[in-house]
Amino acid sequence: MSITTKDVEHVANLARLTLTEDEKEQFTGQLNAILKYAEKLNGLDTSGVEPTSHALPMSNVMREDAPKASLPIEKVLRNAPEAEDDQFKVPAVLE
Repeated sequence: MSITTKDVEHVANLARLTLTEDEKEQFTGQLNAILKYAEKLNGLDTSGVEPTSHALPMSNVMREDAPKASLPIEKVLRNAPEAEDDQFKVPAVLE
């Protein structure tokens, strides 16, 4: 697979970029070099490699979800712009 200048122009158009002719040629060469390098991976024997989503083992680092007492209502509403009857007062969204 190779990238043509027309491909670069198409992607630049999608990204709303204006490229000079020199930039188009430069990006065409760079993208083709990237693809050529990536093609080397096709030569590797990966038949015994298990697919993974991460290179390192991942584990959940979140704390245990345990119920506990909530803040007192006075403390919760202390920074509210407006409060009424121990509730946040917000503008009406429905008429």
